[in-house]
Amino acid sequence: MPDPSLQRHIDACNNITSPAGLIPFRIGTAQVGWVSPDLAQALTFRPRDFHFDADGVAMAGRLRSPGARSEALAQALPSLAAGGFLRIRRELFDVRETSNGPVLATLDRGALPAFGVMSQGVHVNGIVRRADGLHLWVGVRSRDKAVAPGQLDNIVAGGIPAGLSPDECLVKEAEEEASLPPGLAATARRAGRVSYVMQNGEGLRRDVLHVYDLEIPEGVTPRPNDDEVERFELWPVARVLDAVRRTDEVKFNVNLVLIDLFLREGLVADPDGGLRAGLDQGPE
Repeated sequence: MPDPSLQRHIDACNNITSPAGLIPFRIGTAQVGWVSPDLAQALTFRPRDFHFDADGVAMAGRLRSPGARSEALAQALPSLAAGGFLRIRRELFDVRETSNGPVLATLDRGALPAFGVMSQGVHVNGIVRRADGLHLWVGVRSRDKAVAPGQLDNIVAGGIPAGLSPDECLVKEAEEEASLPPGLAATARRAGRVSYVMQNGEGLRRDVLHVYDLEIPEGVTPRPNDDEVERFELWPVARVLDAVRRTDEVKFNVNLVLIDLFLREGLVADPDGGLRAGLDQGPE
C-alpha cells in the first residue's frame, strides 16, 4: 500500500474520478478539453464559431487554421469573463490534443481550466550534492500570489507559453525567477514528467509538468528576480521530505514533483508501484 502521507497529495491533485457531467470540447476530430454545461450554453450565442452535435461542442469547421481558431477563441473570452466563467490573464498557451501533438490553436492561460484544455509547465529540482547528503533549493512563494501564497515551491517552475519548448521555457524561467544564468540552466537534465486532473473553482486543470534536475554548484545562490518568490533556502532533502509528509506547506503540484524525486533517489519505498503510477494520471 502506498505511503498514505504521500498518497494524499496525489489524491488531492486527482480529485475527479470521471468527467461525467462535463461536455467534450473538440477541434476537428481532436478532443482538446471539457466544458461545463453552463459554459456550453454560453457558447451557443456564437454559432459561427462553435457547433454542437451528439459528441459535444466543437469549433466550427470553417476555422481551418490555428490562427483562425485562436482569433475566434480570443473574441469569445471577454463575454465569458464578464459572465464569470474565467479570468483573462493575457498570456497565450498552445492548445494540443496530447502533450507532444501539433498546435491546434492558442488560448489565454486564464481560460484553460474553463475549457478543460491541457496546460504544460516545467518544474526544476535545484540539487546540491554534499558529503552529508542531498540538499535541495526551495523557493518561498510571495505572500501576494493568487495561488499558494507563502508556500514552498521548486527552485524554478512555470507554465510553458505558446511557441516555446520545455527546454526554452526552463532557461527563460530560470533567469526570470531565480537569476540563474542561461548556461547553467541549460545543463538541467530531463527527469520525466508528472500529470494530473484536478477540478477546482476555475474548471478542470489537466496539467502536464516536465520535470528536470539541475545540479547547482556550491557558491551559486539563486536570487529572486521577479515577484514570484520571496526568497530561496537550501534544505537537506530529509527536511523537504518531512515537509511533504507531515505538512501542507508545499504547493499542491510541487508535492508530486518532489515525490517523483524521492522515488528516483530511493528515499521512499514504493513496493507495489502505486506511488509511481499515481504521478501520471493526466493527459498523454
